[in-house]
Amino acid sequence: MSVTDNTKNEKLIGRQELDDIEAILAMSNHDEDGSLHYVTDNAPTIFTWDYETRRPQLRKLYEKAKTGQWNAETDFDWKQSVDIEGTITADQAITGAGLDPSRYADTPIAKWGDKEWLNFGIEGRNWTLSQFLHGEQGALICTAKITQTVPWHDAKLYSATQVMDEARHVEVFAKYLNEKLGGEYPINIHLRMLLDDIINDGRWDMTYLGMQIMVEGLALAAFGFMHQLTTEPLLKQILRMVMSDEARHVAFGVISLQEVYAQMSDSEIKERQEFAYEASVRMRDRFLQQEVWERMGLKPREILPFLMGDPTRIMFQQMLFAKIVPNCKKLGLLDRNDKWLRHRFEEMGVIQFETWENTADDYLAFEIGKEIKTA
Repeated sequence: MSVTDNTKNEKLIGRQELDDIEAILAMSNHDEDGSLHYVTDNAPTIFTWDYETRRPQLRKLYEKAKTGQWNAETDFDWKQSVDIEGTITADQAITGAGLDPSRYADTPIAKWGDKEWLNFGIEGRNWTLSQFLHGEQGALICTAKITQTVPWHDAKLYSATQVMDEARHVEVFAKYLNEKLGGEYPINIHLRMLLDDIINDGRWDMTYLGMQIMVEGLALAAFGFMHQLTTEPLLKQILRMVMSDEARHVAFGVISLQEVYAQMSDSEIKERQEFAYEASVRMRDRFLQQEVWERMGLKPREILPFLMGDPTRIMFQQMLFAKIVPNCKKLGLLDRNDKWLRHRFEEMGVIQFETWENTADDYLAFEIGKEIKTA
């Protein structure tokens, strides 16, 4: 990477090198008021008096959303017990711990027995679902912002249905965490900073890009991964129902932004490429799970150098971009401005997903009642 690129990275992601562990760990997640977090929304509210249907694809999504509603309270059997130890043991028997233990011979992990690996799996599951929960609240707020700021009548109608979807998702993940896992982790600093950036930006298409393409795109891949691998029936049902909504949400972003970005100048597109890269790095950093290592009594600084080079972990992180990369390609973001974003995704090791299905085309495959294809 050139000096110029390093300087650019410093501006975009707060560090020159992508894997600068000290810079990643320097981020702090301590709000003065732990239960409330205030962010300024700089976007103007836009009314439209044009009520004609001008974007049939968005109207089709709107109709799908109206018939795809479900009830978080009554559509699940919340009385069924969840044996979290048994679940994690069964899941780890299929997938392992998500790490290659042989790589950690010079760390405290080398002394772990079955009990520690089980606790690590339980904490990891709680942390992951907690970040899902916080991300869904971010989506709830961002989609309300889209309803407020997007200038198109068809988009306002659809985004209003997504607000309801996201409220359901917050409800169902909070209920599962509190009733089945005994509470949740705080929001990860990297996720919180990304949500702050999305809310702060006053341009309505940036809310789409940050939430509908980046956050929701990664969430859809993560939900699919967990749905495929977990043996816990209640969680599996929850994820399936949430995925049916999330696929529509990402499609909403792709369909809308295709029209907008086709009309933008190279300089405007460059700002969107940089924002997509910054969002990608923040989401990548979040999956280092600093909080889990701390709760396990370990110092993240001692573990992360090994973790970041672990092929098992790298493969998992890369798979989370399976929806983001093809959707960015569909939007024309990969190759504008001398393939700027393509080169960044190459550095992150995720460009191989560019030929996978984009969500604008495959969202119907996620409808409730259909069997989800696995990669």
